[in-house]
Amino acid sequence: MRTKSFLALVATVLCAIVFSAAPVHTQGRGRGQALVLPDGPGKEIVQGQCTKCHALGLIANSGGFTRQGWEELVGTMVQLPNDQKAPVAEYLAKNFPEQPRPPAVVIPGPVNVSIKEWNVPTLGSRPHDPEPGPDGTIWWTGMFANVLGRFDPKTGQFKEYPVKMPASGPHGLAFDKDGQLWFTANSKGYIGKLDPKTGEIGEFAMPEGVRDPHTPLFAPNGMLFFTAQNSNTVGRINPKTGEIKVVRTPTERANPYGMVFTTKGVPFVCDFGTNKIIRIDPDTLAIKEYGLPSPESRPRRIAISPDDIIWYADYSRGYLGRLDPNTGKVTEWPSPSGPKSQPYGITYLSGAIWYVESAIKPNVLVRFDIKSEKFQSWIIPGGGGVVRNIKSTSDGKIVMAESGVNKIALVEVRR
Repeated sequence: MRTKSFLALVATVLCAIVFSAAPVHTQGRGRGQALVLPDGPGKEIVQGQCTKCHALGLIANSGGFTRQGWEELVGTMVQLPNDQKAPVAEYLAKNFPEQPRPPAVVIPGPVNVSIKEWNVPTLGSRPHDPEPGPDGTIWWTGMFANVLGRFDPKTGQFKEYPVKMPASGPHGLAFDKDGQLWFTANSKGYIGKLDPKTGEIGEFAMPEGVRDPHTPLFAPNGMLFFTAQNSNTVGRINPKTGEIKVVRTPTERANPYGMVFTTKGVPFVCDFGTNKIIRIDPDTLAIKEYGLPSPESRPRRIAISPDDIIWYADYSRGYLGRLDPNTGKVTEWPSPSGPKSQPYGITYLSGAIWYVESAIKPNVLVRFDIKSEKFQSWIIPGGGGVVRNIKSTSDGKIVMAESGVNKIALVEVRR
């Protein structure tokens, strides 16, 4: 069990769930406006503990919760003595009450899903990225707990692998063909490799100026490509030699984020800091930019269908988008729950694009049938707490990491 103070954890998780109009480079970093807390019982605890690690503005910008909501959030982060739970929850609920959120729009349809969820062992870990593993296992990054996790749905057994460098902030995950698990250490500027059999972890330091490796993905030829959001960089690493090559994106503060590969091994990346999607030459790393029609578009994650069409989750506008790289043509559809629904984690599975509306409480899983262009959606039972990434499995399922509620999930699809 983690011993980090409760309120430091509150601020950290609030940073993960808040949607702010602040520039992208401030998100997820514990920065914010100076805040004077209201007087009242519990203020001293918040003032004394929270400011040790994070700005108080994160609480003010959280969107608020009911008293029960604050208590539930606490329960996903840390185990508190009973005499500490009520005063803190009451103070936060009184001074930072729940603000209006977009209502969930649930659309019926022909597909049935079963969403199974499990609490991860370490409280306050904020599971960030999921990864399908061998034999149906589910892996995740415990970004705040500094662990990599493994769960076997068949046996119900969990196992966590501590990352040896403190506060590494494990973020993205990708298995190589030999079963080694690679991860980005978002807070310490390296890419790590875990041997699941031994627990040994190797580290590959980023070049100077690349401080926050974000999303890793293996090319068909075995090269590992990655984005570095706030460093405005994309790159690749040769796993055999450890050689790393990086290039900066042409647009400043583009914040390269999610990534996919075409069937020909060409990487595409969405720039969360601007309205662009980029194509990377896998050999030279030369970048071609595709501008999206709306200057307000902010694609955060992307998916790709078997015909090499790029699909993006427009986080800022509440749209699902389609980009044909051959023609540059863009088509968009409003997300069912509206312009403030914040589409986020996205993947392709069985003729459809699946994604999560992350601003809805609870989060909503959405399916878009590519052929019929019709939506269907489901409430995520455990709440989601901002589902940042989802991935499809080789046997037709979807794995999810539910950051704000400390869960992982498996979506089974049936008609």
